[in-house]
Amino acid sequence: MSIELSKENREEAIQSLQAYMRDEHDEEVGSIAAGSLLDHVLADIGPCIHNEAIRMVQERLVARIAELDVDIGEPEFPLSRRHY
Repeated sequence: MSIELSKENREEAIQSLQAYMRDEHDEEVGSIAAGSLLDHVLADIGPCIHNEAIRMVQERLVARIAELDVDIGEPEFPLSRRHY
């Protein structure tokens, strides 16, 4: 699965990589090199991040569904059980 960014997000990511390299490593990186690095990260590391995000969402959904079951569940035959 290939992760693709919108044109706007891709431009922002490239600028972010350039700023990071400049601020943290005193290294100027051009937009082509930063774009190439971004492509590599998206292709190689992106699926790992995607899978972890999916796992986290699934855990939260399962927990929320369990809460809903408690929230909306009602005792069955509540009047009959009081008389016995």
